[in-house]
Amino acid sequence: MRARPDGKVEALVWQSGTYSLDSGAAVTATVADPMRVDGPWNVAFQPGRGAPASTSLPALVSLHRHSDPGVRHFSGTATYSRPLDIPAGWMGRDKRVVLDLGRVEVVAEVWLNGRKAGLVWKEPYRLDVTDAVRPGANTLEVRVTNLWANRMIGDEQLPAENEYRTDGEHGILRLPDWYVKGEPKPPGGRVTFTTWKFYARDEPLLESGLLGPVEIRQAAP
Repeated sequence: MRARPDGKVEALVWQSGTYSLDSGAAVTATVADPMRVDGPWNVAFQPGRGAPASTSLPALVSLHRHSDPGVRHFSGTATYSRPLDIPAGWMGRDKRVVLDLGRVEVVAEVWLNGRKAGLVWKEPYRLDVTDAVRPGANTLEVRVTNLWANRMIGDEQLPAENEYRTDGEHGILRLPDWYVKGEPKPPGGRVTFTTWKFYARDEPLLESGLLGPVEIRQAAP
């Protein structure tokens, strides 16, 4: 279902076939099969979060499974990009083009050809991108933001910078001088700082990033 500019609600179909309406009329619709958007994907990482500037993924996989510790423990916004070709036959007044991201951990902002197409944060991770795409070559960016957990667990692999209570509570024993003075955290070492120790080094990592499968789908009223 989608709202039209005139305020009316329009039903969309996702498969070719003949559909019966409540009025008794029959409508035949022709819809293209979904088009899989495979790799490689270029992934650029938010700076200052312990990850490399970018990496290439031959296929989509959760970042927590990557061999590079900086990628595996990354927390922040990772930008997935790749060219996207839309067949000319997919465009038309009575056709809608929908981007299906499959699965996202946790929030994704989609940009097409330098234009923001929308934000998704729950299933189904789909956006109507008809007004943002054009026939032929397009540039797709998916900016995925995950949670802090993986970076905090990764920091526990590094030498301790502060002492925390070990009597069943996990509060910090002494605030560092830079924090007390309101200064930025010194570079190097751990990326994160908390006044409470939330994770141990052997905690399981969370799935993160764009997991897919990514598909382009066509819908028709």
